[in-house]
Amino acid sequence: MARSLASCLVLLVFATTVPAAAAQQQSFSADYSVTLLGLPIAKARFDSTFTADSFTIDGSLTSSGIARIFDKTTGTTRVEGSIGRDGAFPRTFRSHYDSGRKKSRTTIRFARGTVSSVENKPEPKRGETWIPVAEDHLRAALDPLTSTLIRTSDPDAVCNRTIRAFDGEMRADLQLSPRGPADSNGRVTCDARFVAVSGYRKGRKQIDFLQTRSRIAITFAPLGKTGFFTPVDASVGTQIGPVRITAQRIEAR
Repeated sequence: MARSLASCLVLLVFATTVPAAAAQQQSFSADYSVTLLGLPIAKARFDSTFTADSFTIDGSLTSSGIARIFDKTTGTTRVEGSIGRDGAFPRTFRSHYDSGRKKSRTTIRFARGTVSSVENKPEPKRGETWIPVAEDHLRAALDPLTSTLIRTSDPDAVCNRTIRAFDGEMRADLQLSPRGPADSNGRVTCDARFVAVSGYRKGRKQIDFLQTRSRIAITFAPLGKTGFFTPVDASVGTQIGPVRITAQRIEAR
């Protein structure tokens, strides 16, 4: 899976829960499966720890099934941040991806609600069609993990928002809108529109498809009485078929 496509998909999932008023340290584990046309292509795991005012999330991604026939892809992510009245805010985000002989390393640092520095190794290739990331694009943008943590007590408010995410290369929005009311368990499904803001090559077919033709849906669910909603299922239309990311297990440790 190319990093650009993986970055787009990671905006749609990969979260955990945050205690609303943790009096002591609490930890969680989440396992996700990723399928293409119903066939397994990857597995992901996220382990998180939260206190009253801070959090860490460690994630890992490994290709599986038919995807390993073409190339072996592995990745790790780690985000550290603080918990405030309005939600979770990152301080540092790191990601490492290895796909065959290709390797990428990214470090993003945040300060006062915005990106303060970015380091990519190697730097992405740019050309005449490259859309640069402007300073105002990074205001209120979070990393792909923290951006999917939604704090609200009202299920009907989950989908009335835009997720603003930055993975160190691409700045993109997910514009959520409600598909219908929450079910009896508080689960709510949002339709999502992917909007590439900057940090990509204009005219790239993968990105154009996600913006203009892809059908995207994300289901969020509350976990206990934490006051946070987290993605438990997502489907993304791609050029080669639907990708589905599903939480197989999310539980306290």
